[in-house]
This record gives sequence, structure tokens and C-alpha cells, in this order.
Amino acid sequence: MPNAPAFPRRYDLDWLRIIAFGLLILYHSGMFYVTWGWHVKSVHAGPEAEWAMMLLNPWRLALLFFISGVALRFAADKLGGSKLARERVVRLGLPILFGMAVVVAPQSWLQLVESGEFSGSFLAFWPQYLDFGSDFSITTPTWNHLWYIVYLLVYTLMLAPFAGRIARFMGGTGAQITKRLFGGKWGPAAALVLPVLPHILYRITLDPYFKTTHDLTWDWANHAHSLTLLMIGFLLAKDVHFWSAIRRVLPFAVGLMVGLGAGLSVLWENWEMLSEGGDWDWIIWPARIARLAYAWITIAALLGLAERYLNRPSRALTYMTEAIFPWYILHQTLTVMLGYWLTRQDLPVGIEAPLVIGGTFAGCALLHELAIRRVGFLRPLFGLKPASASPVSRKASAAATV
Repeated sequence: MPNAPAFPRRYDLDWLRIIAFGLLILYHSGMFYVTWGWHVKSVHAGPEAEWAMMLLNPWRLALLFFISGVALRFAADKLGGSKLARERVVRLGLPILFGMAVVVAPQSWLQLVESGEFSGSFLAFWPQYLDFGSDFSITTPTWNHLWYIVYLLVYTLMLAPFAGRIARFMGGTGAQITKRLFGGKWGPAAALVLPVLPHILYRITLDPYFKTTHDLTWDWANHAHSLTLLMIGFLLAKDVHFWSAIRRVLPFAVGLMVGLGAGLSVLWENWEMLSEGGDWDWIIWPARIARLAYAWITIAALLGLAERYLNRPSRALTYMTEAIFPWYILHQTLTVMLGYWLTRQDLPVGIEAPLVIGGTFAGCALLHELAIRRVGFLRPLFGLKPASASPVSRKASAAATV
């Protein structure tokens, strides 16, 4: 009989990736209803849901970058650095180009229509959108929510030439280091504390000077946070000592996640008063550091919960592992288009919001099921392998994409 794999497939991380993308879709639907700036806004926009958005915001994309790092490690060990780079240029590059040219364009159109900067149809707007010389107040063409894929592709190409060396290091000297860090009595504490430290450094040295822009070339604080999380995932993807520490720390991590979330929610609710009143200056930086700790502790808690309860295959997992990436590419455009139309129908928020959210998920599901997965030339434009690939290989490759 064949030997069992040295490190078994992580169905829990496949599920967690799907859940993270699902929460991202909900988050972007929520952006239509909060007071923060976004492409288009509901007539019902207000602060009511902002507390939930703020609880999601610190870790929603951090979790995805960590899981992407784990997926890259599995893919690099299987394919090698050179083949990995070539494959990802196609698997991620085509969705970026198609997404910028076609999928994202309606978002920019409706944003400019709502602001009064453009009044024509989409067909009249599209050639101007594709013209790099257009002088709109927003960048066109743009990648909007697809910035995550752009950054992931860049990080992958940076990492690929060194992937083999890093993997060999983590199988030898690196494993000895992680055994000392995570294998002993204080291993669970180290698993919660050590990954936070570089982010505290970035918060002090980079964040005040480089606001998040998603423009790739001047987004250094965001790069530092995102690339670090991806590298942590890549380094520790197959480290038994780290995953053992995550299992051991699970109850404490869940409790700490809940406690920090509740405490930070109170601070965020009163943030304007605290930041403007001189008597409360002492709490500002501890709160910022607590937010960073909350982000990683939540990730650690979710990793532990997923490993305990979700580490098993299923038909739903097989299907959604492939479907979720096209859903991610489609979702924000659907939210913007649905929201723009529905909020002009004089509906109460109790009807409008479920229609926007439900319509976004339903549109993603229908477009994937009826068109993307069945039409050969559409599959690579949404990051999927050709339909000729076997179901098993499609499942494995889709999971490794991000």
C-alpha cells in the first residue's frame, strides 16, 4: 500500500478560506450601509452596523493572507518554485486583467454617476474607463477589491525563487527553532504573542506615514502587514510544533478573542471622544496595540476551531473550494449594481438590505454555476483550470490558488 502523505490535506483550512471569503462578501455588502466612504451608498446608510464591521476589519484579510501563505507552501512543495511562478502568472494574472477590464468597470461607472461626474450609459463610459488618459477623479481602469489578487501574485513571484530553500530550512534548522518556540510549556503563549510583534513595529514605524492605498507602489505599511502574514503561513504551514500550540491554546484564545472584541468595541464606540480629549491620550496606543493582538488572536482561535470541527471532506467543500474564487471576483460589482438600483426604489431598509445581500450571494452562485464553470473560455478568466482537468485535480488546484 502507498505510504500516507507526510502532512495530510488540511480540509479545515479549505473551509476556513471559504468562510473568510464569505465574510468578505458580507463586509463589502455592509460597506453600502455604513457612514464610511464607498463607491455607492444606500439612502439608509448609518452607524448602526459599524460595530460589527469594526470587529471584522482587523482580521478578515489578514486571515486570507495567512491561509494563502499556507496554500503557497503546499503548492511550492508539490510544483517547485519555477513551475509555481509560471502557473500563478496565468491563474491569477488572467483574472486580474479580465477583472480590471470588465468585472470592475461597472463599479467605477456607478460611482461616477452617483457623484454626478458622469451621466451616460455604461457603454458610453466603458471606452473612457479603458483609456488610461481619462481625467476622472478616480483611477481608471482600476482593480478595486481585486487588489488582494494583485498583491498575492506579486508576493508569490517574490517568494517563488526561494521557496525550495525556505522549505528545506523549515524541515531542518527551522523545525528545531519552532520546537523551542512552540513545543514547550510556553509554546501556546508564544503562538499568540510572537506573530503580533512585527505588526506592532509596523504600526509604530510605517502606519503613521503610509496610509493604505491599494495602489501597489505606495502602500508600504499594508505590504509589510500582508506579506508578513503570508510568510508566517508559508513558514509554519507544515510545522507540527506550531499547530500543536494552536490546538493547546484554543480555549484561551477563544476567551481572549471575545474579551478583546468586547473591550475594543466599547473603545471604538467612544473613539472620537477619547482621541480628542487630552485626558485620554494614554489609552490610544494601548488600544492600537490591542487591536493588532485581537487580529492575530482571532486568527489563532479560528484556526484551532476549524481544525477541531471542520477538518473533514464533503461534497459541499469540493464544490465551494472551486466556486469561492469566482464568487470573490464577482461579488463587489454585484453589490454595487444591486445596491445602486434597489436604494432608488423607496424600499425600507428591512427589505432593501436582505435583497442586496441575498442578491449578491445568489448572483455569484448563479453566474458561477450556469456560466463560469460550464463555459470553457470563462474558466481561466475566473482563476479556474480547464474543464478537462479531473475533479480531484481541480479541487486540489483551486484550493491552492489562494
